[in-house]
Amino acid sequence: MRIVITGATGNVGTTLLAALDPVHDVVGLARRLPDTTALPYRRAGWRAVDIGAPGADRELTSLFDGADAVVHLAWAISPVRGDPPMWRTNDHGTRHVLAAAAAAGVPHLVVASSVAAYGPVPRWEKVGEDRACTGIERSAYSRGKAALETLLDRFEQRHPEVALARIRPCAIVHRRAAGEFARWLLDPVVPARIVGGRRLPVPLWTGLRAQAVHTADVADALGRILDRRFTGPVNLAAPEVLDADALAAVLGGPRIPVPKPLAQVAVRAAWASGALPVHPGWLELADRAALADTTLAETALGWQPRYDAASAVADLVAGLRTGEGAASSPLAPPRRGGVVSRLRSLARVGPSHQSQA
Repeated sequence: MRIVITGATGNVGTTLLAALDPVHDVVGLARRLPDTTALPYRRAGWRAVDIGAPGADRELTSLFDGADAVVHLAWAISPVRGDPPMWRTNDHGTRHVLAAAAAAGVPHLVVASSVAAYGPVPRWEKVGEDRACTGIERSAYSRGKAALETLLDRFEQRHPEVALARIRPCAIVHRRAAGEFARWLLDPVVPARIVGGRRLPVPLWTGLRAQAVHTADVADALGRILDRRFTGPVNLAAPEVLDADALAAVLGGPRIPVPKPLAQVAVRAAWASGALPVHPGWLELADRAALADTTLAETALGWQPRYDAASAVADLVAGLRTGEGAASSPLAPPRRGGVVSRLRSLARVGPSHQSQA
């Protein structure tokens, strides 16, 4: 097949490139091109495209011409202040991809949504793909994925000739995404290498529960979707659910019980000052995101994740401790700045990353 992948330099895109059979003709699209001499990036042809830019739909139509499938992974998750606004990439960019896919006559379109698109549900209930995608109001990421689902619903109604699949994974983690996660959650003040230390206290509130899925397992599911020309939504998650104690055990040492409101106040102050990039909206999503039932993936795709949730998170933690990464801007290894550079970061006025409110 000829497969075009948007966001091909990111966490999932990089792993999908490595997982796809070399017989496929793959074209990778990204705003910032990777080192195309390094694996797995040298397996694809490349075009630099900002999917959210005005007129990008025309360029995308040309690039999609003759494609057997388009996999749309591009999504701004927690961009720095100098990057294009999230809404431009996520809303305008997706509209451009959808318009181009229809105009180019792409027969199969696969889009990365998220379990975050689901509305609030009972805390320990696992939900199937028929749950309404109304989002969580205080999370920009959740609202964005819910809006994406609405766009896809309308696209299906207007273009029934395009076979549309949408994946709804939980948190997607693996070792080589360490640089990306460090920049979203820790940099510039907290050294990534301290994560996972047995003496590191982990402040988490009672009642927190989380799912995770390894990036390699998501790439495997995408390969199955492409091979089978699967259509419709499908949840992806390792079957285990981690409670606060289990999550703390993977991330570091003993859990320090912290009320969620206090954690939100502390994180908001750290984000507003620029001391930490993580926005308190992520805490709201972590607390209220639905848990995914993966029966459909197992039965329709024959998908069985190789990593359980704890192993997937542990793989990310190992990458953070050793400075893992890849030869692309999103996955570049974490910075190893010294004390002076970290003190300079504290002198910055205002948030380092865009708001997630």
